[in-house]
Amino acid sequence: MHTLDKFYIDGTWVSPEGTGTMPIKNPASNTQIGTLSMGSAADVDHAVAAAKFAFDSFSMTTKPERLALLRQLLDVTRRRQGDLAAAMTAEMGAPATMSFDVQAESGIGHLVAFIDALEALDEEETLPNGDILSREPIGVVGMITPWNWPINQIALKVIPALATGATCVLKPSEHTPLSANIYAEIVDEAGYPAGVFNLVHGDGPTVGAAITAHPDVAMVSFTGSTRAGVEVSRAAAPGIKRVTLELGGKSANLVFADCDLEKRIAEGVAECFDNTGQSCNAPTRMLVERPVYEKALRLAAMAAEAQKVGDPAKPGDHIGPLFDEIQYDRVQTMIRKGLDEGATLLAGGLGKPEGLEQGWFVRPTIFADVSNDMAIAREEIFGPVLVMIPFDTEDEAIAIANDTEYGLAAYVQTGSAERAARVSRRLRAGVVAINGRGSDYGSPFGGYKKSGIGREGGIFGLEDYLELKVRPPFQA
Repeated sequence: MHTLDKFYIDGTWVSPEGTGTMPIKNPASNTQIGTLSMGSAADVDHAVAAAKFAFDSFSMTTKPERLALLRQLLDVTRRRQGDLAAAMTAEMGAPATMSFDVQAESGIGHLVAFIDALEALDEEETLPNGDILSREPIGVVGMITPWNWPINQIALKVIPALATGATCVLKPSEHTPLSANIYAEIVDEAGYPAGVFNLVHGDGPTVGAAITAHPDVAMVSFTGSTRAGVEVSRAAAPGIKRVTLELGGKSANLVFADCDLEKRIAEGVAECFDNTGQSCNAPTRMLVERPVYEKALRLAAMAAEAQKVGDPAKPGDHIGPLFDEIQYDRVQTMIRKGLDEGATLLAGGLGKPEGLEQGWFVRPTIFADVSNDMAIAREEIFGPVLVMIPFDTEDEAIAIANDTEYGLAAYVQTGSAERAARVSRRLRAGVVAINGRGSDYGSPFGGYKKSGIGREGGIFGLEDYLELKVRPPFQA
């Protein structure tokens, strides 16, 4: 049983001012595996004060000094990769193999890319007009991260702060505190000065709101639902502070008749079901050119039938449970909506897979003959639920893909390089994957419309944490 009753503030583990607690649950067994102490506004004040004090000296460190610390952080992260993976398997149900190879690995991949980006960054340059431009750390950054990709999102926020000379206060999801605590241990072991990184546990309405509205926080970086992103923006507005948001998605996967249909349909189904569908960029709408639509339905049904669901503690390529009962109920409600709307149930459906009744497991589900005005085609389900929509022309496919309030990611499957480029240019999404190949570490991640503001990753991720200052060259 894990007892998480300390926060990492000003370089030490301290008892919180807040007195509340909540259980840490294992979603595969629906059993309590620990207890988390919940923070208060007073804890946020303590953490922000530490970060503000540390900023004075850390912001003056040189790029070589910060690169050396990042390389130490990389060494420790690699050594603790197994610990991070085990924590995420226990707290949010990521299957062991995926948790190590993808979830925990993301903390390493992003760190390597940020090291490369910092090496390439010109922190001072002369403009064409002769003025001198400086890039300087923004100040104290408040960070609020989600439960579905715990270390991925922590890395995308904490590392650019450490790289640029900013300081930070992190509120991880209260549902995934085990991996967050390990990350704090990693930062501590890497040798960062006291106050540069601070960790406060708690819920959004209390700790998240206190971070967002704090007058000494210069920037807020938030990943979560679009609804919560709106609230973060409102709370931050009076302080005129910078806000970056990575929010929801309803990504379209455009499948053209000239692609390798067998391979691309199987990949598309697997990509949708990956992480039990709990990814904001999951390709949850599969748009298929009508001449191959019926064949695509058969291939998708076969892929869904082959998708294994099982114990996340065991290695393998299966998917695990949803992360809690609330999410399970939401997914069941959306599957019921699909049935009520008249979509054809191609695979899966309501209820839990046989033999997995104890945890929050769901049946991988595919709906066919969906129209884009149905709720299952418009609302983010955040579970292993795929909808399939036929189209007749390229223009129609693009129109359907763009007919959403989101714009995080899109996917294109085609045998034509010209079409891939042409269609990608017209899709209103921040990331486009082509024929199973997505973007790599170091590329900017973020979306259009209600999918967010700003970009995370690589040089573009560093820029959000920097202020620009200009001065003329010195003249006596």
